[in-house]
Amino acid sequence: MPETTPIRVLIADDQQDIIDALRLLLLDEGFEVHSARSPGEALERLEAADFDLAILDLNYTRDTTSGQEGFDLMERIRALDPTLPVLVMTAWSSVAGAVEAMRRGARDYIEKPWDDDKLVAAARTQIELRRAVRRSQRLQEANQRLQRGATPPFIGDAPSIVEIRKTIDRIAPSDAAVLITGEHGTGKEVVAAWLHAYSDRHARPLVTMNAGGLAEGIAESELFGHVKGAFTDARVDRIGCFEMADEGTLFLDEIANMPMRLQAKLLRVLQTGEFARVGSSRVRYVNVRVLSATNADLHAEISAGRFREDLFYRLNTVVIHLPALRDRREDLEPLARHFLGIYGARYRKGLAGFDADALAAMRAHAWPGNVRELAHAVERAVLMADPSATAIAARHLSLRPRVAGEPPPSEDLSLEEAERVFIEKVLARHNGDVRLAADQLGMSRSALYRRLQQYGVRDTE
Repeated sequence: MPETTPIRVLIADDQQDIIDALRLLLLDEGFEVHSARSPGEALERLEAADFDLAILDLNYTRDTTSGQEGFDLMERIRALDPTLPVLVMTAWSSVAGAVEAMRRGARDYIEKPWDDDKLVAAARTQIELRRAVRRSQRLQEANQRLQRGATPPFIGDAPSIVEIRKTIDRIAPSDAAVLITGEHGTGKEVVAAWLHAYSDRHARPLVTMNAGGLAEGIAESELFGHVKGAFTDARVDRIGCFEMADEGTLFLDEIANMPMRLQAKLLRVLQTGEFARVGSSRVRYVNVRVLSATNADLHAEISAGRFREDLFYRLNTVVIHLPALRDRREDLEPLARHFLGIYGARYRKGLAGFDADALAAMRAHAWPGNVRELAHAVERAVLMADPSATAIAARHLSLRPRVAGEPPPSEDLSLEEAERVFIEKVLARHNGDVRLAADQLGMSRSALYRRLQQYGVRDTE
């Protein structure tokens, strides 16, 4: 799962024209670029903020030939943040200089003048690896908290939840493929994170990908990577999720929506560990544990010819089904108190609990968005609570009992439900004409047909 925080790059060079050229190149790639004209200024910036990559010159104005200033800066960076990837650039090039730069911690060595595509490819590779390591570190810290007796990620004592915790304890240390099922918002990604954190792979990356949220060609590139020139926008080589997750865990969400052709390629990787980047014939090998999740009935998808039966059996060595919140009502209040503690601390609100009317409103609500909806409702209530309030009231939750058969109000919809309602409205506006609806929605007809299948919406063509 690609991260949404901006990619921050620091450029350290004593020549402003070099900084300006790199800034234009990297801004065009969507990076957030910061610069420094000296080693001292570079260290100040690194101490003040978190970066994903540093691009350093080896030679500065005080010493233009030996590279010693750059080597010293690299050692200071390693002491400050040993995980920060460093790309070294210099016009002074020699085998000895390259070896010394790598020995002191550089991830790659680039000569001036540089090749734009090669520089961007090296930068993206190191940034992706860095972010994978950071995700793994966060999960490892979560695992350590769990082992110290911290509150587990699944709150509640409903019999189904107790059994899920026991199942995770039994299967997490193995390499078994696990299929996680359940409605939207029930916590499938939490289960995947827990399985990884308790596994022998916990020190390696957990990589997440939405298997059905991208067009087929893009999804294949995200999964397996691509080489330069594989398609129109493939300007540089790029590694995919399987390579990023090597020796770790890959979590494929919404697996039921994966296109059939891509299902065949996924099956081959699961069977052999072999794959090739898009546009390449070179076979690569990975050792990855695959977890997958869906809210769809895969047996029905198989019967309809939309999902491969052989892939299904590869993915479901163990199945963990997460119950809807309406089926574990006894956990509603403990979960609400758990989220109140989180958001009360985050927004500095001294709220001790819920009024009786708030508890009644929560018990009467249908919770179609499950635990995710509950978390959002409590967060909204904390924000809306009066500064003098000591407890959450019903008016802060903005919930209302739903009349049977009434569609849920927009604020109660999950993102997927909102998309389904919108697609239905657009289709109705065009009398079921998929071509016109796709044009208005800004997507291809094939992409719209996948959405119609996903949400069970019938078209009239």
